[in-house]
Amino acid sequence: MDANALAFYRRHGPVTEPGAYAEAFDDLPDAVPGLVRVVQGLLVHVFWAERYGLHLSPEREAEVGLRRVEAQLERIRALDPRPLAEARPLETRLVGNCRDYATLLCAMLRAHGIPARARCGFGAYFWPERYEDHWVSEYWSAAQERWVLVDAQLDAFQQETLRTSFNPLDVPRDQFIVAGQAWLACREDRCDPQAYGIHDMHGMWFIRGNVVRDFLSLNKIELLPWDDWGPMASTEAEALSRNVSLIDRLARLGLAGDELFLALRATYENERRLYGVP
Repeated sequence: MDANALAFYRRHGPVTEPGAYAEAFDDLPDAVPGLVRVVQGLLVHVFWAERYGLHLSPEREAEVGLRRVEAQLERIRALDPRPLAEARPLETRLVGNCRDYATLLCAMLRAHGIPARARCGFGAYFWPERYEDHWVSEYWSAAQERWVLVDAQLDAFQQETLRTSFNPLDVPRDQFIVAGQAWLACREDRCDPQAYGIHDMHGMWFIRGNVVRDFLSLNKIELLPWDDWGPMASTEAEALSRNVSLIDRLARLGLAGDELFLALRATYENERRLYGVP
C-alpha cells in the first residue's frame, strides 16, 4: 500500500473539512459501524423521505445543494442543536442524497485518522438489471489491508425495502460499480450503457460524467451529483467523440489502485480541463 495515498486520504479536503464545527466530531464513535449509525441519524434521503412518511417543503429539499460538510454541519446544528451522536427525528434531519451520506461519513472517518474517500458510480441493488447512479464511501481497513466499500445510506428500512442480501458495511464489488469500471466495460461492449443512469438519464454521456466525478473525488474534490463542467458530455455523440482518450485515462486511473496514486495526482494537477471551484 502506498503510504502517500494513505496519508492523503487521512486528511480532509476542501469539501469534507468541518471548519468551525470540527469539535462536533470529537465525541463520535471511532469505529465504522458506530459512525454509520450517526450519519443515518443525521440525514434523510430526499428521494426516500415520502417512504418514511415525511413530506418535505421546497425549502427543506433545497438542503441537498449544500456542498461542503461545514455548511451541512451548520444546518444540522440549526435544525437540532444536540450532539451529533444523538439520532434526530426524521423532521429535523438534514435532507441529502447518497453523495451526502458518502461525504459526511468520509469527513468523520478522516477526523478519526482513518483514510477514506467517496466513490461515484452505480448501485446494482436498486432496480433489477439496472445500475443506478450512486455514491458510497470507501475506507482503508488496516486490519484487512484493503479498501472497503460502505453504503451509509442503507439503513434497516432501506435494506428491507430493497431486499438486499449483503452487508452495507462491506459492499461487494459487483454490487457497487465504480464509474471507471462501467465506462470501460461499455466501451468494450461488455455492458449495455443504457442500463446505467438514473430516472430518464442514462447512457455513455451519463457514465462519462460519473467517471469525472469519481476521479475528482479521488482527488478530494467531491462534486455535487449534478455538477457539470470540463470534460463531461451532454449527448451520446459527444461522449464518444470529444476527449475520449482523457476519459479512458481517468477511468483506468480510478481502477488502478494506489500503485498509480502519484499518476492520479499528477493528472489532476496538470489537466486543466478538470478544474472547477467546489
